[in-house]
Amino acid sequence: MRRRLSTVLAALVLGLAGTITAASPALAAGETATFTKTSDWGSGWEGKYTITNAGTASISGWRVEFDLPAGTTLGSYWDALLTSSGNHHTFTNREYNGTLAPGASVTFGFLASGSGTPQNCRVNGASCTGGTDPQPGVPAVPGNVRVTGATASAITLGWSAVSGATGYRVYDGTALRTTVTGTSATFSGIPACTSRTYTVAAYNSVGESARSAPVTGTTTGCQSADLPRHFLTGYWHNFVNPATELRLSAVPNEYDLVAVAFAEATSTPGAVTFGVDPGLSTALGGYTNDQFKADVATLKSRGKKVILSVGGEAGRVSVGDSASATNFANSVRSIMTEYGFDGVDIDLENGLNPTYMAQALRSLRSAVGSSLIITMAPQTIDMQSTGGSYFALALSIKDILTVVHTQFYNSGSMLGCDQSQAYSQGTVNFITALACIQLENGLRPDQVAVGLPAGPGAAGGGVVAPSVVTNALDCLARGTNCGSFRPPRTYPEIRGAMTWSINWDVANGNNFARTVAPHLDTLP
Repeated sequence: MRRRLSTVLAALVLGLAGTITAASPALAAGETATFTKTSDWGSGWEGKYTITNAGTASISGWRVEFDLPAGTTLGSYWDALLTSSGNHHTFTNREYNGTLAPGASVTFGFLASGSGTPQNCRVNGASCTGGTDPQPGVPAVPGNVRVTGATASAITLGWSAVSGATGYRVYDGTALRTTVTGTSATFSGIPACTSRTYTVAAYNSVGESARSAPVTGTTTGCQSADLPRHFLTGYWHNFVNPATELRLSAVPNEYDLVAVAFAEATSTPGAVTFGVDPGLSTALGGYTNDQFKADVATLKSRGKKVILSVGGEAGRVSVGDSASATNFANSVRSIMTEYGFDGVDIDLENGLNPTYMAQALRSLRSAVGSSLIITMAPQTIDMQSTGGSYFALALSIKDILTVVHTQFYNSGSMLGCDQSQAYSQGTVNFITALACIQLENGLRPDQVAVGLPAGPGAAGGGVVAPSVVTNALDCLARGTNCGSFRPPRTYPEIRGAMTWSINWDVANGNNFARTVAPHLDTLP
């Protein structure tokens, strides 16, 4: 099983910032940074900072840093380099605008989503208003703010004591959550597998400090399926088509999760059935159900996970009431027990009822436990809005959902999260802009993967070179190798990639898996 990494990366251009180093700022007294909102359209705005050297010596470089409140995110920017840590953003000069003679000014600008504006601004380490911070005697900003513990319903923070402080205020966005005299605070009553972002300020009789850099904590209780931090999913055909027929045990080792396609509807509403397709059995020289079960065990002995996919383009499984939800859960549970499947994939391309499918999946989870893998494979149109049935289902089972690997193909051009233009399928822009919709509207990054065809023949449109997939993953995880669209932030925990299908990949020389799988190992 491939290695698992845990780190927090930030910045839409972290790779760029790692190779271009701004000159060290000369801390000349008198530099200021003034913020101006140059445009506001309700859901977002355009901002500009003007850096002015009001001192008597030249400045050889500048750095402007500030916090944005929770719910406000950065988008595109210009005339500066950016690094970010949570909601704390640091802009530094480009190679052409770092030197400021006395009295000279430069500007940089950016777009933001949300209504908040910059807070706690500092230029070259000092107050953006120039000189020392106002109100001498106000405590310093608390440092080393960190998550010290988490349970299924609570998050505990800690920080370093500040000299001269009589107490501390902890904020969630702009809302004050608690006031304490010590250097820790616990917040209870939070749902399982839920993230909260906090800042801490120190205060005394003189006033309150600026707020700390934000820190995010997550309650426990998230889906645990013993999968790599970043993993590759592939669909295996239980039918015959022009792709290569394979025994399940012949699946290449690059795949971490194998989705067996497909379980089929029965005459009982909601219930599904599964067995080796007779045509496939013949093509493979007599492949039996018992041989298939042995192959499931073989893959699992290699550290792989094998799940049952329900639906497909021709699937007619319908779960539209409580009775059919029970039938679905019971039948999937029975098939899992008989064949050794680790979970279920929902690939209903002809519509679903989010209320009753959620009921079915929660019932299945109760029967199987936290090891149950639940994946979803919606079409792009299904994940354009949180009001869509697929998106609604994903959000309603977020606490038990493993991953959504949307099919970024067979869709034509579609709007991305910026809602500014229709991006053409088969491009980095299309993949990143549409994945951004899910990432910015409720799903955690570890619950989002990108789904692409394995090569020629696998789809009617949206077929891309594997390098396009790896570039899209880099853009989402690191902010590098993007197209003209840049997501408003990076998502280091983006879960990985899916392909339709393993059989088509083998028919095309395994190029998809051999390119994408090792690249997943390089992601943060």
